Amino acid sequence: MKIITFGCRINTYESAVMQALGAQAEKTLVVNTCAVTAEAERQGRQALRKARREHPDWTIVATGCAVQMNPELYKNMPEVDRVLGNTDKLEKKALLGKQSYQVSPVVFQTAKCVPQFANSTRAFLQVQQGCNHHCTFCIVSKIRGKSVSVEPREVLHNVRQLVQNGYKEIILTGIDLSSYAFGLPALIDAILQQEPDLARLSLGSVDPACLTDDLAEAFAKHERLMPHLHLSMQAGDDRVLKKMGRRHTTKQVLKALKVFRKARPDIVFGADFITGFPTETEEMFENTLAFVRQADLTLLHVFPYSQREGTAATRLPSVPVPVRKERADRLRTLAKQQKQSYLQRQIGKVDTVLVEKAHEGLNSHFIRTHFKQAAKVGEVIEVKNKGVQDDELVA
Repeated sequence: MKIITFGCRINTYESAVMQALGAQAEKTLVVNTCAVTAEAERQGRQALRKARREHPDWTIVATGCAVQMNPELYKNMPEVDRVLGNTDKLEKKALLGKQSYQVSPVVFQTAKCVPQFANSTRAFLQVQQGCNHHCTFCIVSKIRGKSVSVEPREVLHNVRQLVQNGYKEIILTGIDLSSYAFGLPALIDAILQQEPDLARLSLGSVDPACLTDDLAEAFAKHERLMPHLHLSMQAGDDRVLKKMGRRHTTKQVLKALKVFRKARPDIVFGADFITGFPTETEEMFENTLAFVRQADLTLLHVFPYSQREGTAATRLPSVPVPVRKERADRLRTLAKQQKQSYLQRQIGKVDTVLVEKAHEGLNSHFIRTHFKQAAKVGEVIEVKNKGVQDDELVA
């Protein structure tokens, strides 16, 4: 079985589960789609057409969030043999069957196996699914259902298996980790206490609601908890955040970042941003640029607003598409400057790197780092940063 994956780390994790469940399936290609933007959907459909051209005698399966949102569209594609919803794609019987399944509302289930990942050193582990919030731009709560959490006992069992399988870093993922029902800081404590041989524990993208004092304490307490957080921020203007239906203000986030930086001085923050959200003025966008600088955000993911049918934002006055794209370009330019500033500040510093290839790996802030002396894959080595090459470090 061959799988092509679009979208978030949850999709990456679920693709790895499908790969394990369907390991024996021959001449089957699965496209695990994403629906976060219209462009992501377009790329998924393009991949399905290309798959049929390149593998005319294979079974082509469409699944993922875009299929969950609009199954009839994919059922009617001549290139597609079968469609599966987000629940059925993780059921071996459905995945390996011959027919399409009715795409029904998502019922959360944990993996029937602990998957293997293409990268032999790092593994994703899903601990939460779904979302109870209804941001006005987002379709995820309709596609993924309500928030459900994996019980700590099962998480710990899966962590142990991943460690025994040789993974040196585990990244906890979820649609909304701030909604983890059993307490994210308590889960971090339990994992790191149980697994002294786990070199690194990281968190996937988090809502700013995650930035609690208890989580800051966990970062202060655990050196093996990597000092990097990527925030689902979306805007740096309070009026836009309110229109988006977000739960945070810029003031609250700035205050929380101070707490985390005091608890863990080496922590680095990244964030997602949407430009050209309906009603966003030039002044509001300038506030986002100012917020990025004030918060000293390092790694940004920037998306022009993409209209999602079925969301409340479609009823708001829209910003012209060229303006959305122009603002995205300006924010990406600032993002490059912010990252370069961070990289320059790292020169001369000592850091740790998880070796992924003989001469490169990821440092504790998720930055690719290159080094001359060969090291063993899977080791965590200490390096001294000597310079910057493009947007990566040389040590």
